[in-house]
Amino acid sequence: MKKMLALISLLMLTLFASWRWLLLPAVDAGLNQYLGDGQPPLSARAEQLHGSLLVGDLHADSFLWARDLADTSDYGHLDLPRARAGNLGIQVFTAVTKSPRGLNYEENAADSGDNITLLAVAQGWPPRTWDSLLQRALFQAQRLHQLASQHPSAIAPVRTAGELRDLLTLRGEGAAPPAAVLGIEGAHPLEGKLENIDVLYDAGFRVMGLQHFFDNELGGSLHGESGAGLTDFGRRAVVEMARRSIIIDVAHSSEQVVRDVLSLTERPLMVSHTGLKGHCDSARNISDSLMQEIAAAGGLVGVGFWDGAVCDPSPRSVVEAIRYAIDLLGVEHVALGSDYDGTVAVTFDAGELGVLTEEMLRQGFTEAEIRRVMGENLRDFLLTQLPAS
Repeated sequence: MKKMLALISLLMLTLFASWRWLLLPAVDAGLNQYLGDGQPPLSARAEQLHGSLLVGDLHADSFLWARDLADTSDYGHLDLPRARAGNLGIQVFTAVTKSPRGLNYEENAADSGDNITLLAVAQGWPPRTWDSLLQRALFQAQRLHQLASQHPSAIAPVRTAGELRDLLTLRGEGAAPPAAVLGIEGAHPLEGKLENIDVLYDAGFRVMGLQHFFDNELGGSLHGESGAGLTDFGRRAVVEMARRSIIIDVAHSSEQVVRDVLSLTERPLMVSHTGLKGHCDSARNISDSLMQEIAAAGGLVGVGFWDGAVCDPSPRSVVEAIRYAIDLLGVEHVALGSDYDGTVAVTFDAGELGVLTEEMLRQGFTEAEIRRVMGENLRDFLLTQLPAS
């Protein structure tokens, strides 16, 4: 009997090890792909300039995955060592809580099977997250705060403009970790209750996307079935978010939702990860004219790094999309919106962000344009739009 129990225990340990250290990394690597053989070394000019920049990114889903972001991984797109290597100074980390099976840019049903439920169970998330979108968001926030408490010199959650300003002052003295701002990808974690805005706010969320890949209680998704605008609940939620100085992200919202939000609030909007329709005619991208309305209202647009946003995910094409956005919207409205670890395929990861500086120099960007797009626009937007204190 003792031999049998020992054999069963050994088998269970083997199965657990295979699941934890082989299967989950393989799923992560397969969904968050790195294309090609890596980027060449930077020129001396680009390396010097990139090292002097404040680099910021509007969107990464890294806390969705099981890997320890304190350690360097050879898969996925972002971890703290790679963030340091890429000189990343501000990162918006977004909590993904629901994703439809058969996900596509054209049309998804809200009641189709959910990929995140399977992922949460497989990765050993607490049972409270298995059937609650709110708890999934709170768990991902908890992961950020735990990481920061264990590695305070490597990452610092930011909730207010004052906290960001203090961190940037320390960064100027060479003594600050990257700032981490929490967001949600789609406001379905509200679970139809306005009071959950307070719950998420108290957990540190300061950016709220309204939709993801399906229509929800707030209104239509760009990739949903209805194309509808804001619902009554959505209007009340937007008003409450604005009252709390929560930044509203319309990256996956239907065009009618975007118009409704623009007419409802005077606060500038964020489009955290996207492309420009005139540069890449993809169903993922809203019209150029609507982008211009967002910019005219003071908004900020993050240009993505994957094919659905820019058609060709090479550094050259990403930078061409950035140039198109500058010419269309004005340089002060353009930023980076990688979508790292968002089940996309990229050709450079967080440790290789200097390749964008290199490519911008190659394409004739001025140093002032590079500084703004690479991070100063995001800095200025957060300093004016986050709660003061």
